[in-house]
Amino acid sequence: MFAVTFFNGDGWHEGVVTTDADGRMLLREEPVPTALPRLDGVVTGGFTDHHVHLQLVDAGLLASSVLGRVVDLGGDPEVLREVSRHAETAIEFAGAFLTPPGGYPSDRDWAPAGSFREIVNAEDAAAAVAEMADAGATRVKVTNNSDAGPVFTDELLRTIVELAAERDIPVVVHAQGPGQAQRAARLGAHALAHAPFSELLDEDEILAQAASVTWISTLSIHDGVDYRTAVDNVRRFHAAGGTVRYGTDMGNGPTPVDLNPREIDALREAGIDGLDLLRALAPADPRDPASALFLLPGDADPLRARRLTPADLKV
Repeated sequence: MFAVTFFNGDGWHEGVVTTDADGRMLLREEPVPTALPRLDGVVTGGFTDHHVHLQLVDAGLLASSVLGRVVDLGGDPEVLREVSRHAETAIEFAGAFLTPPGGYPSDRDWAPAGSFREIVNAEDAAAAVAEMADAGATRVKVTNNSDAGPVFTDELLRTIVELAAERDIPVVVHAQGPGQAQRAARLGAHALAHAPFSELLDEDEILAQAASVTWISTLSIHDGVDYRTAVDNVRRFHAAGGTVRYGTDMGNGPTPVDLNPREIDALREAGIDGLDLLRALAPADPRDPASALFLLPGDADPLRARRLTPADLKV
């Protein structure tokens, strides 16, 4: 048994780490005896990637990663339900992209069969939201990408948000093109699938976003002007008290099926580091017996995290 400092997703706590009869690592929050030896470093649960596409990567690699949870934001709901049933890593999913006829990503070669639903009216929206909810979706994903095709009217997007709310499911919007991030926030979106990169938001827009919408970072998928715009927006959004969640758009190009160093570096460039970075990574609570435990160095650098093993408890 060793004393340990751990992070539970919110702040630092003290506890002890030990093993059960089967050699599984366990952490308990309790007063720590002064004489108890202390682990060198800090402990968390597995981190969360809030934007992945499991049908575009080898999902089996997650088991050896430092990710304890992933959120799939666009794929065939039946395929994702089966993947989530058998995976060692916790998987949540939105199911299919909801898009207007001819909207993004309906014309993309990378979009797997069954990964989008074209929504014409409120009846289509109700059927699609019910289908995703019945498949086990914990979010609804909407695409409003005016750079790539048609977008939903205000009325239909608001209807989708209201239908999802009836099922207590938040709506995540891919908002791309001038004005789309602000439309999504105004019409009730709970989160943006990508930190805004189409334009620099002004200070009033940043404040409105920070008060109502979570941003999923995905900074490292960009370069050039889009990258600089997204980082600048995130820096000011974070400073205004907005909630930023780590997400990589895993599957968008040759991304690692693990923690992405480029995304971590981009978040740090945007001023999110230390405790704020750990909060963005939303690790599982290490007190949960189902959670794997990960050991970080004393500076809590997530890029140096590794799985805690019984060998770490040997004096």
